[in-house]
Amino acid sequence: MQSNFAELYEKSFQDIKIGEVVKGTVIAVHERDIVVDIAYKAEGILPKDEFSQPELLTVGSEVEVLFEGFNDVEGTAILSKRKADRQKTWNDILSNATEGAIVDGRISRKVRGGFMVDIGMEAFLPASLVDIKPVRNQDMFIGLQSKFLVVKINHKRKNVVVSRKDLLEKSRNEARTEKLSTLKVGQVVKGKVKNITDFGVFIDIGNLDGLLHITDMSWGRISHPSDLVKIGDDIEVVVISIDQIKQKISLGLKQKGTDPWGTVNQRYAIGNQVRGKVVNILPYGAFVELEPGIEGLVHISELSWTKRVNHPSEILTIGMELDVVILSLDTAAKKISLGAKQAQENPWTVASDKFQVGSRVTGTIRNLTDYGAFIELEPGIEGLLHVSDISWTHKVAKPSDVLKKGDTAEVMILAVDTAAKKISLGMKQLSDDPWAELTKNFLAGLGLQGRVTRIVNFGVFVELDNGLEGLIHVSEIPDCSAQDIAKRFNVGDMLRCSILNVDHEGRKIALSCKNEPISA
Repeated sequence: MQSNFAELYEKSFQDIKIGEVVKGTVIAVHERDIVVDIAYKAEGILPKDEFSQPELLTVGSEVEVLFEGFNDVEGTAILSKRKADRQKTWNDILSNATEGAIVDGRISRKVRGGFMVDIGMEAFLPASLVDIKPVRNQDMFIGLQSKFLVVKINHKRKNVVVSRKDLLEKSRNEARTEKLSTLKVGQVVKGKVKNITDFGVFIDIGNLDGLLHITDMSWGRISHPSDLVKIGDDIEVVVISIDQIKQKISLGLKQKGTDPWGTVNQRYAIGNQVRGKVVNILPYGAFVELEPGIEGLVHISELSWTKRVNHPSEILTIGMELDVVILSLDTAAKKISLGAKQAQENPWTVASDKFQVGSRVTGTIRNLTDYGAFIELEPGIEGLLHVSDISWTHKVAKPSDVLKKGDTAEVMILAVDTAAKKISLGMKQLSDDPWAELTKNFLAGLGLQGRVTRIVNFGVFVELDNGLEGLIHVSEIPDCSAQDIAKRFNVGDMLRCSILNVDHEGRKIALSCKNEPISA
């Protein structure tokens, strides 16, 4: 009996192929399922949840279902509404949709590498194509209803790859192009601060981001864009340039106001003394803000009349107020040269009155060199004591032999050059020249004794009893060569010698040991 029943149904379904979508008629609606007649005396039972809107189904409603075979035990057809919908969708995709087509869908679940999207059938959405920005929380996209771009169709495997990112980028580019077409240079637009960098601020002006460069934020100096704005601020800016090809726009904030350089000649003139604030310090000088947007440079050479400034930071700090004088003004180049020392009295202009030639002064030894000593006479005013002006009687090889840095010294003003800012000093000039008196009895052949003060390769210098110094040349030392001098004599040795010659003009005394016993 059962075999005959099966044969009956096989005969009924002989014109229907398994996997074929057929039309059926609803003949009964129950609480959980629906009975559908597909003709040929064939009925099938389908769960209500296979229908998207089961509440709209009534007896007599036509539906499309997929025939999967028959159940020879129960004598019913095996039908599927869900598979019929997917088959129909797939057929529609194959016949109508192409790569690049836009479809509606809902992200249903996560899978390895991305998501599955219900577009009437399941399509694969790679995680990298779900959004324009990198995704950290993938769960937030589950259940999202959206439009997707078909990027690949595999007919053999019957699978589809879609992208939401490409569609969003396409929409954004279209919106950006449309926005750009409405903008004009000089137009004032409203926007919101989206991002802040060291070089500027990105402003969202609606479907388009524009760059507000730090140099276009203020006519004055700012150290960082965050000094003026913060993320989320609403702001009005001016369109200053548009690149239609690269779809880039440059914005300006300072352009909303008037350039203060346009009227700078009305407020400043060469020779004016003004007060400003130090806003930047560099090795070659300091920038001083005279007013917002107007800055001038004080070169390092214009900082002080008297001090030797190696770096402006030695006397200036950021934020300090400073009196300056306008030295030059170039409105075209937007440059102002300033002088700080010109706002103060130049001490050198009165130096010749305060330090007259021939007067005695006391100062502090500030620096020693091979050729002399620099002595500070008052703060900022120094004079040079040359090595030749230290002593009448002694030949000073190095100033450090007789002077010490930091000591107080009495000197005489020898010369004052205010233009060159130089003062020449003398120490030996404090007393009369004793040369003539000390050498009046020095006749050739006169025997003397003295102490070795210096040893050189051509002889030895000897200090005589009266304080004068003479030279015994190596040729005037018996049985001695240049190589033997250092071995034969020591500083401090007492020697017997005689006058060989006195050069009054050159202030030199030549001595000899040829006719005298060397040891004293």
